[in-house]
Amino acid sequence: MSSFQKLEKRILIRIVLRALRHPQLFTYSLLSLLGAGLLTIAAPWLAGYAIDSGLGIVTSNNLSGEETTTIDGNLSTLLIALSLIAVVAISRGAFVYAQTYLAERLGQTIAYDLRNDMYERLQRLSYAYHDKAEIGQIMSRATQDVEGVRMFVNVGVIRLIFVIVLVSVAYSLMIATNMRVGLVALIFVPVVGIQAGFVSLKLRPIWLRIQELQGEMANVLQENLSGQRVVKAFSRAQFEQQKFDEKIEQLFYQSYRTAKFQAFNEPFLQGMWLMSLAVVFWLGVIEIRAGNMTVGELTAFQLYLTLMQVPVRSLGFIINIYARAHSAGTRVFAILDLPSPVEEVPDAKDLEISRGNVRFNDVSFAYNVDQGVLKRITIDAKPGQTIALLGPTGSGKTSIVNLIPRFYDPNNGQITIDDQDIRDVTLDSLRKSIGIVQQDVFLFIASIKDNIRYGSPDATDDEVVAAAKVACIHDFIMTQPDGYDTWVGERGSTLSGGQRQRVAIARALLLDPKILILDDSTAAVDMQTEFHIQEALHTVMQGRTTFVIAQRLRTVMEADQILVMRDGQIVEHGTHQTLLDNMGFYRQIYDLELRDQEESSTTLKNETRIN
Repeated sequence: MSSFQKLEKRILIRIVLRALRHPQLFTYSLLSLLGAGLLTIAAPWLAGYAIDSGLGIVTSNNLSGEETTTIDGNLSTLLIALSLIAVVAISRGAFVYAQTYLAERLGQTIAYDLRNDMYERLQRLSYAYHDKAEIGQIMSRATQDVEGVRMFVNVGVIRLIFVIVLVSVAYSLMIATNMRVGLVALIFVPVVGIQAGFVSLKLRPIWLRIQELQGEMANVLQENLSGQRVVKAFSRAQFEQQKFDEKIEQLFYQSYRTAKFQAFNEPFLQGMWLMSLAVVFWLGVIEIRAGNMTVGELTAFQLYLTLMQVPVRSLGFIINIYARAHSAGTRVFAILDLPSPVEEVPDAKDLEISRGNVRFNDVSFAYNVDQGVLKRITIDAKPGQTIALLGPTGSGKTSIVNLIPRFYDPNNGQITIDDQDIRDVTLDSLRKSIGIVQQDVFLFIASIKDNIRYGSPDATDDEVVAAAKVACIHDFIMTQPDGYDTWVGERGSTLSGGQRQRVAIARALLLDPKILILDDSTAAVDMQTEFHIQEALHTVMQGRTTFVIAQRLRTVMEADQILVMRDGQIVEHGTHQTLLDNMGFYRQIYDLELRDQEESSTTLKNETRIN
């Protein structure tokens, strides 16, 4: 049996165990449920007692063989019974209120826990998961699927227990009162149970498909909204509409299938109840005529069945909830149970950096088993050195810098910082020691100040301004009406590409990291801005071990080590002049891409001096 099949079999048990994590709420819910159930059963019994003792209805045959009915009851007994019925009704209402409130509180608490656990798990999963994850599916699991689990706790567990208690006690009393009529009434229970099991098996895969489609629909919607500029630029609105229509049409069809099952199931259950009501009434009349049953007992029987009408009819809804919860729980626990390739060891210690010596010792890495990216990489970045990574697209430059903060773990080899294996230190201390400016800059919907302060929430305003000045973004910020409190749109859409990158540089510098990673961080700025940024970064890099991925000559020329990458390997290693003299692959890159930059850079320097 596969691990997924094992998970399938214990999904509902795991949800119940989640409820048991809150024993006080769960216990109080059950106690209020038990009180409501017993009081519900007490009302018919009291009604039967009132008829038999309070009214004293007696049926007998006279001398001519005709049936006669006489009433020889006790008025005070009748009044007491009626008063007790009123007290039971009020008390039952109080218990039902408590049970409804506590069950909903329990369900909402479990939903709260699940959403928190999912969010925490998603934060801890490595890049390997997020590279392939679909945002719409994740959002669907955190909303629709968690809601399905919540309803199961509230309705599927608590309400089902209520139905079981009510039906069990009612049938027990009916059988104890008159075994023949009670057993006949009980015959209908297995029929209802078989129907319930059949519908549950049919609905389970349908609900799983519905929840998958909800995620797919969210994916299409999220992708469309994020890519509106591309959609409009290429006039693909109609195509995107068709994609969305396909998903909602499939969702409509699957939802309609569940409705068809429900449309048959509820009338079937109601029909079973009405049939049992008719059969019990017919047998009860026969038993009364035979002297084996009183009018009050038959009335109690009918009231028992009437009271059970709503719980029995709700079985159809509960079955639907069970099927949905099983599918929803499968998708929720699939995330919670996901192992992360990047995990802390149990005895991990905080990273202690005194020098900033970063070493790659024979490191190999692959995103997939059959897709090798890095092959036997060895690097010795001395404290305070700048290491430039150069090479064509797909050569493995970004993969190298992604291994340092453990966004991924290497398949083979070892990475150390000051002789400490990065797999033996806590992820938090490791990543707080590294400042990263990525090529694909992400800014949050917040003020510019909050984005710069994101990695250092305790930084002062003066420190934020100082970092912004180094990143050459301060002057722009001061031209805005709200200055550093200027609001940034989603993903920084209200800023230009160069402005976003400079905010990201300021954010990284504010950490005051011992190790700095710049992933082509000046790619989106013009040469003059790059010149000013590089001048500032030159001072910042002093005393820091810096890894730079760049296609700009200035960065490369000033590096202490240049690592030339091709096909996941370091094919050349040295300084700018040494590599030029070797007349190898670096020389080819220089002649094709960097020589023009050198001429432009020289012109820019001259103009700067004149100005």
